[in-house]
Amino acid sequence: MKKQILALSLGLMSLGAVAQKSELKAAEKAIKKQDFTTALKTLNSIEGSLMMSAEDKYKSKFYFLKGKTLAAQKDYRKAGEAFHALLAMKENKYGDEVQPILNQMIQEVSKKAVDLYNNKKDYKNAADDFYLTYVLSPTDTSFAYNAAISATQAKDYDKAIEYYKELQKIGYTGIEKQYVATDKTTGKVESFGKDKARRDLMIKSGSYVKPEVKTTDSKTATIVKNIALILKEQGKTEEAIDALAEARKANPKDLNLLLNEADMYVKLGKMDRFGDLMSEAVALDPENPTLYYNLGVVNFNQGRMDDAKKYYTKAVELKPDYADAYMNLAVVVLDQEKAIVEEMNKNLSNFKKYDELAAKQKEVYKEAIPFLEKADSLSRSVETVKTLMNLHEVLENTEKASEYRELYQSMK
Repeated sequence: MKKQILALSLGLMSLGAVAQKSELKAAEKAIKKQDFTTALKTLNSIEGSLMMSAEDKYKSKFYFLKGKTLAAQKDYRKAGEAFHALLAMKENKYGDEVQPILNQMIQEVSKKAVDLYNNKKDYKNAADDFYLTYVLSPTDTSFAYNAAISATQAKDYDKAIEYYKELQKIGYTGIEKQYVATDKTTGKVESFGKDKARRDLMIKSGSYVKPEVKTTDSKTATIVKNIALILKEQGKTEEAIDALAEARKANPKDLNLLLNEADMYVKLGKMDRFGDLMSEAVALDPENPTLYYNLGVVNFNQGRMDDAKKYYTKAVELKPDYADAYMNLAVVVLDQEKAIVEEMNKNLSNFKKYDELAAKQKEVYKEAIPFLEKADSLSRSVETVKTLMNLHEVLENTEKASEYRELYQSMK
């Protein structure tokens, strides 16, 4: 009885293989007739059983036919999956036929992606096609990077992070060799990208000299930074800070990374940490007036007026037309008025003390006016004019007070 059962089982397997072979032939005929719907339906009907029991030669034929069918139907993603499954097989006699089809698909999709990005500004669909190009040609990892950039442009942040994380997973650096030469006429170094043959041809023509090979910078830190900026845009500030901290470990002298991390601490209200990072930033870029301005803001908010004034003064030394820094210098000076006014209110009946305090208040105004006038001359606003009008009135500078009053009336 056991032998009979075994014989029957073998018979069924044999019949199954015959049926699969017959269906493959039927699909092949349908493809020749360009009846791709029938071909795909036929192939799908045998896929499960064929993958479980068929010989590799039938599996490879199945993948080849399915890839051809899907490619003809412009379903390039699934066609690519079928072709890559085929190319991964040890027994495969269709490689020479597959590669031209695959190359044509890659060329078509990548060309469409570039057109969508550059000409149509359709960043969302450009991202899809750039990533599809990468799926079809996994060795061309730059297409995955282009997909991430495009998705970011489209504000499709979830997709962008997905693509950036794929780049991290595969260890993408973006480092490339570029063939360069110097134009004899202009003296400028020009890049011919990866096209060594064209660069060499230009050298032979005599119009270019000094052939060199240069390598581009790694994009590793940029990828982490972009992930962090997207997380920040999504309101995931803590996650963004973690990502930026990781990026800064790889590139501790990247000022842009540092400033983005600092900005997120502002959003979290952690001004102590913001101040620490601003100090680091100044050490990296000691001639940057904006950094000193930001340090002025931090110190002012923390009540360190002398330090705030010092940093604002440094900012205007480096940038003499820095209107906001002049305005904040005036604000620092005028901050002294609060304590004076409190004392004045306590000494309303002590005329001598009150007059001394009033005189002190006027000295504060006199110190603040030059900063305000400079800020007003650089960036006039209703507020600067109104403040100057009030200060000159208190100081009884009649002519100046009238001048600013007229301006104020005309601006209201």
